[in-house]
Amino acid sequence: MSVVISFRIPKKLKEKMDKLRKVVNWSEEVRSFLERRVREYEQLNAIRELEELIKGIPKTPRGTASKYVREDRDSY
Repeated sequence: MSVVISFRIPKKLKEKMDKLRKVVNWSEEVRSFLERRVREYEQLNAIRELEELIKGIPKTPRGTASKYVREDRDSY
């Protein structure tokens, strides 16, 4: 199911769009643009949430990674 939305654009722009009506499907162009922008904003929001989550993770002491690598290598 779909819904109708409306918005205003300058008259000159509408006149230019009308001239291109035969080669451009404006409904599809706008729909495609909006889908891309929504996806971009969702991704930005997810990144912000991850950054906040990462900020809450306590830092590990220096040398922890090399300690775990050494333990793993020595276990064989």
